[in-house]
Amino acid sequence: MQALYAFTIGGDDADHILATVVDEQLGDDKTAKEFAKKLFLSTMDLAEEADELVSRYTQNWDLERIAWIDRLLLRMAICEMIHFKDIPPKVSINEAIEIAKRFSTAKSGKFINGILDAVLLDLHREGRLKKSGRGLVGMESLLAKSKEEDASAS
Repeated sequence: MQALYAFTIGGDDADHILATVVDEQLGDDKTAKEFAKKLFLSTMDLAEEADELVSRYTQNWDLERIAWIDRLLLRMAICEMIHFKDIPPKVSINEAIEIAKRFSTAKSGKFINGILDAVLLDLHREGRLKKSGRGLVGMESLLAKSKEEDASAS
């Protein structure tokens, strides 16, 4: 999160951000550094698409009006849902909510929860949610919710 914020707000290049934020903060933890770098780069690559997904649920609300931390958390969580097959979607959502509660506005947690729940269902309906291993944890409730919504729409 800090690396994405520094990149977005500070405007430094990605390599500099990775060296000064990720490498310095995570020290010798090779696994954590690899994960953080992958998440950082994947989130940057997916930013435009994630913003497009979010904008589906923020009608009458310009994306630019959403707090930067909230936008970055939404992008990260969507990135994890799409590109990190072993992370359960609910884990991505819950982590985004907790970070928002700690570092953003008082209403950010609820806002992020609502947007990510809707995006999660969209990704599932579009067949873009490909989870395996631990990533399947909690998917039963998503499938049930999706079936209920499909039935009520009929």
